[in-house]
Amino acid sequence: METLSFEEAFERLEAAIAALQEGKMPLDQALQRYQDGMQLAQYCNELLQQAELSVQQLSVDESTDTPSLSPLDL
Repeated sequence: METLSFEEAFERLEAAIAALQEGKMPLDQALQRYQDGMQLAQYCNELLQQAELSVQQLSVDESTDTPSLSPLDL
């Protein structure tokens, strides 16, 4: 898959979903849209997971003075 931003991939995913919901395409085209949509959904999920990993909070365990990373609560 080409390198897309999250927004571009999500926009394509929404377009695939809308086209499938419309239901006015031949089966082979619908199947291709479905497969493309599943790949886009997986790609978006991977991007979200990467973003989550990069947004972490550094904290120090006061009893051992050991630094640790934990998810950042926004």
